[in-house]
Amino acid sequence: MSRPGFSARLVHPRYWPLWSGLGVLWLITRLPYPLLLRLGRVLGWAMYHLMRERRSIARINLQLCLPGWSEAQREALVRENFANYGIALFEMAMAWWWPPKRLARLAHIEGLEHLQRAAAEGRGVVLMSLHFTTLEIGAALLGQAVTIDGMYREHDNAAFDFVQRRGRERHNADAKAVEREDVRSMLKSLRAGRAIWYAPDQDYGRKASIFVPLFGVPAATVTATSTFARLGKALVVPFTQVRLDDGSGYRLVVHPPLEGFPTGDDHVDALRINQWVEQAIREHPEQYMWVHRRFKTRPEGEARPYPKRQRRKRRN
Repeated sequence: MSRPGFSARLVHPRYWPLWSGLGVLWLITRLPYPLLLRLGRVLGWAMYHLMRERRSIARINLQLCLPGWSEAQREALVRENFANYGIALFEMAMAWWWPPKRLARLAHIEGLEHLQRAAAEGRGVVLMSLHFTTLEIGAALLGQAVTIDGMYREHDNAAFDFVQRRGRERHNADAKAVEREDVRSMLKSLRAGRAIWYAPDQDYGRKASIFVPLFGVPAATVTATSTFARLGKALVVPFTQVRLDDGSGYRLVVHPPLEGFPTGDDHVDALRINQWVEQAIREHPEQYMWVHRRFKTRPEGEARPYPKRQRRKRRN
């Protein structure tokens, strides 16, 4: 995909509320980092009280995944999780708009040698990540150090799509955004020895998934990670990023490539991935995106655990 260019249609009045909101967010991110963390927690408190449906989804996910925790423990985790969502909004803005040098001071990166070695050998890399609330800033910080192409889904709002893509691609002139459905371009990049960010931890439906346990619950798990590695002749390199409790920034870890992967058995590979996902989540459960309907696709005959979505009635 070519880099997005600004066009006159993006100043249409229908985009003015978005531009105004983004302008306010840009101004807020001029504040010191510790203050942004505190403001984020306040915003997260408001989100917890206002986003009833998402709050319910998080509670259901935690009941399924952490049944050994007490109800009080899980509710405390839900509240802390929403605080992380509030912080994530400002982290997104920081990733898009902070000066590169200011942003780089927050990075504590480990394991870059694994990506550097793969690049030296001309091996493509599936950089296997997962949906933590620190996803946006983690990708930006790593992108300052090495070239990473990103999986991308075009946003319905053209103005927001422009800002989002420019913000994500600005940290490395050689980085590319690859459409999530554009498998051919992804494989081409992998065969050319490039690294592509990919997260296999969400429910993408029955079509391309198999059921393997996640936290002991059958979960529809994509087999694409194995497919990309096999057809792209690429390494699968796990990557995690978390916000540090002391306010000093973010710990980014590029883990060693998975050995003996893929095995040729999709079930074995998917189970191995879910075990890694589960371990990473357990280390920092408060920073994971629990509001996703991870278990919406169920085995035949099993009911969905989530209530039906409440759709707003259209006005005549």
